[in-house]
Amino acid sequence: MKVFISVDMEGITGTTLWDECNLNHSSYGRHVEQMTKEVVAACEGAIAAGATEIVIKDAHNSATNIDLSQLPEIAKIIRGWSGHPNAMVDGIDATFDAAMFIGYHSAAGIPGNPLSHTMTGNQWKIKINGEPASEFMIYSYAAAHVGVPTVFLSGDKMLCEAATLQHPTIKTVAVKDGFGGTTINYAPKLTLKQIREVSEQALKAIKDKSHEVQGKNQLPAHFEVEISYKEHTFATRKGFYPGAKMVDALTLKFETDDYFEVLRLFAFVL
Repeated sequence: MKVFISVDMEGITGTTLWDECNLNHSSYGRHVEQMTKEVVAACEGAIAAGATEIVIKDAHNSATNIDLSQLPEIAKIIRGWSGHPNAMVDGIDATFDAAMFIGYHSAAGIPGNPLSHTMTGNQWKIKINGEPASEFMIYSYAAAHVGVPTVFLSGDKMLCEAATLQHPTIKTVAVKDGFGGTTINYAPKLTLKQIREVSEQALKAIKDKSHEVQGKNQLPAHFEVEISYKEHTFATRKGFYPGAKMVDALTLKFETDDYFEVLRLFAFVL
């Protein structure tokens, strides 16, 4: 079994402030250590479920965060950004049996995490088919586009709840909750244990199923994207993207049946 793991930082146990996720901040080291531990826990769960190959995409900021020395021997890690529209799942293809997401966070405009955002700080909300689009939504759909089912997610509680609406069979582990500028974090030892156990359960559940069919079933047939920017000058400039339409001074709309065109749009307008 071949497993793809995408890892972000704002949804790991403990992160509360933007500075804590910044390479140059004094507290970054202990948070990236927790990020690494959560990745390792997911790998251990995958191996227990029968994984023989694991590819990890470091998908936070510089994409050079995870401590490679802690990873199991069967794991490979993709660091940095190639520029491909798949971005946070760059490297995924139809050869994978499952995708898992670690340390993900609620979408821009959603109050489940003080660090809620989607991609960059240039927009205050992104919607796909009328629903707030988190980075998890965007890139689990990217996995589905190549036929790979998303089976596991860890992150803040509100994102985990939203994910079950998008992927009804997904298994999740909430590592924290959020209110205003605070996070309510569960004990790191507990969250690591849960990530390990639940990721194993999630992968065992799909072992005898067709990942091509299951993956495609997680993808809508049509996509209506709406991006609301914070600045009208930025919106005007991005509104010249081919196929995009400005619906007001701050809002761009784009429609397609091909999800890769959504990913291409995001690569150029966010």
